[in-house]
Amino acid sequence: MTFPLELIIETLTFFMAVAVIFAISDELERVFEQRRRLGELRATAATAPLLQERASTNSFLMWVQKSSSISDSEARQKLRVELFLAGFDHPSAPIWFVIVRFTLAIGLPFAFLIGRWAFGVSASSIGVIFWTMVLCCVGLLAPRSFLDRRVASRRTRMEFEFPDALDLMVVCIESGLSLEAAFVRVGQEVRRSHPRIAEEFARVSDELRAGRSRTEALRALGERTGVGGVKSFAALAIQTEALGTSIAQTLRTYSVEMRETRFLRAEEKALRIPVLMTIPLVACILPVIVTALLLPAIIDVIRVLIPALAGHGVH
Repeated sequence: MTFPLELIIETLTFFMAVAVIFAISDELERVFEQRRRLGELRATAATAPLLQERASTNSFLMWVQKSSSISDSEARQKLRVELFLAGFDHPSAPIWFVIVRFTLAIGLPFAFLIGRWAFGVSASSIGVIFWTMVLCCVGLLAPRSFLDRRVASRRTRMEFEFPDALDLMVVCIESGLSLEAAFVRVGQEVRRSHPRIAEEFARVSDELRAGRSRTEALRALGERTGVGGVKSFAALAIQTEALGTSIAQTLRTYSVEMRETRFLRAEEKALRIPVLMTIPLVACILPVIVTALLLPAIIDVIRVLIPALAGHGVH
C-alpha cells in the first residue's frame, strides 16, 4: 500500500471514529439529562436573572453557541451555573467550554496520527481505531471531569473559609456597622487569606449598591456558592430581617453553632482514623507478623520433620 493511500485511509478512519464518539456522547448526554430532570429539582430562579442578562456579542462565539449542544437555553443555563460554581463567571464561559471540549476531542486523536506518522511507528488498523476512540473519549470527558473537580474543590475551600469570615462579620456588626458595610469590610480584610469568600462578599456589596434588595442579594449569594453554611446564613439573615430581630445576636448564635459543627466534623474525621488504619494493618503488617511467628516452625519442619518422614519411608 502506498503512503498517500495509507494516510487517506487513516484520516477517514479517524473522522469516522470521531463521528461515532460524538454520536454516542450526544445520546448519553440526552439520557443523563432526562434522568436528571426526573430525579432533581429545577434550578432556582435566584441566580437565573443575573446569569441570563449576560451574553456574548462575538459573531464566532454566537455561531458556536447556536450550532452546539448549548443552543438550548436550559442546557446553556445549566452549564453556565456549573461554570459559575467553578469560578468561571465570564459571559462566554459556556461557549469556551464547548470549544475546548471539541478541540480536545478532535486534536488528541489527530495529534496521535500525526505523531505516529512523524515517528514512523507502525500499528494495525484495529490499534489505530482503538487509540483514536480512546483519545477522543478522553478529550470529551476530561473537561467535564476538570469542571466537577473544580466545583467540588471550590465548595470545600469555601466551607472552610466561611466560618472565619462569619466571625469577622459578627465583630463588625457588634461594633456598630450595618450588614452592608460588614460585607465590604470583611471582604477587604480576608481578600488575601480567603479570596473566594472576599469575591462573593464584594459581589453582594455591588448588588446592594446597584439597588438590589437585601433578600435577593443574600439568596443569590447562597445559590452562587452552593455551600450549605452560606445558604443557611443567607436564610437566617433574610428571616431576621423579616422578623425585625437583632442581626448581631442572630449571627453570634449562628457563629457559635458553626464552630461547634466544625469541631464535630473534625472529631468525626479523627474517629475514622482507627477504622482506616485497619486496612494497612491487615494488608501489610499482619502478614509480616504471622510470617515472622511461623518461620521458625516452618524451618524446623523443612530441616527435621520432612527428612525424618522421608527416611522412614525408605526403610
